[in-house]
Amino acid sequence: MKRLIVTADDFGVSREVNDGIETGHRYGVLTAASLMVSASAAADAAARARRMPSLRVGLHLVLVDGRPLLPASAVPQLVDGNGVFHANMTALATLIAVSRQARRQLAAEITAQFMAFHALGLSLDHCNAHKHFHLHPVVGGLIATIGPRFGLRAVRTPLEPPQLLRRIEPQIPWAPGLLTAPLARLLRHRMRAAGLLAPDRVFGLRWSGQMTRHRLAGLIRNLPDGLNEIYLHPATGPFAGAAAGYHQREELDALTAPEVIAACRDPALRLGGFGDFLDLGTPAVSQGAMPSGSALP
Repeated sequence: MKRLIVTADDFGVSREVNDGIETGHRYGVLTAASLMVSASAAADAAARARRMPSLRVGLHLVLVDGRPLLPASAVPQLVDGNGVFHANMTALATLIAVSRQARRQLAAEITAQFMAFHALGLSLDHCNAHKHFHLHPVVGGLIATIGPRFGLRAVRTPLEPPQLLRRIEPQIPWAPGLLTAPLARLLRHRMRAAGLLAPDRVFGLRWSGQMTRHRLAGLIRNLPDGLNEIYLHPATGPFAGAAAGYHQREELDALTAPEVIAACRDPALRLGGFGDFLDLGTPAVSQGAMPSGSALP
């Protein structure tokens, strides 16, 4: 049986993103969203999520490319002089690996973000990290340790098989996905060992911000059996701080495209959030379906 979670990242970063996520869920195939609790439109995102109980919402940890939830004085090793996380991810990753003090500050910040999500009153469907910084073994380990205290049961593990991408676009190079694959496999092993659900494969890395309707429909039609996640970054229009080269409106159009919706009507496919597939090891999983209250257009 093919099982699919279609996730939107950056929920809460702007009203345009929130509009795109709501549209993608109500009129398209979007089943889940990952919320940035410290983002400027997080309160608006939470309010929308309460009005859409069929949308499965998780925590999108921000540890790079943003401001901490804690005061900068509480995480001085993780931020620069402007109070934002260090822009150099390699330098930050190295610091976390070698500095016990930095790791303590990191644990405090991760805990604060889980607490903030819990305070919103939403059910925690999953967790991942902005720019997949949870591939860092220290970050992944802290998520596995801290998250379950707040009800965490599933974590994205970004392992993207290039051979499936090449069925859709044969010219796709092999190398980029191979660079992060060892870390992704380690993360998946650690999460499953901790009793957390982790997908078999995740799509969206190679085409991040450029998930066209052709690519999305192609992925869905070619999905292998098992638990799959496809993530996108939909929005209704431009917004401050949008990533360069991302086509968020095009990704929203992909989520609501007729050919994508048709691909999701495959009787061998079940859509949902992570929480809908927690019983993956039992025969009952074959009865999985769209989250309650949601249906394809």
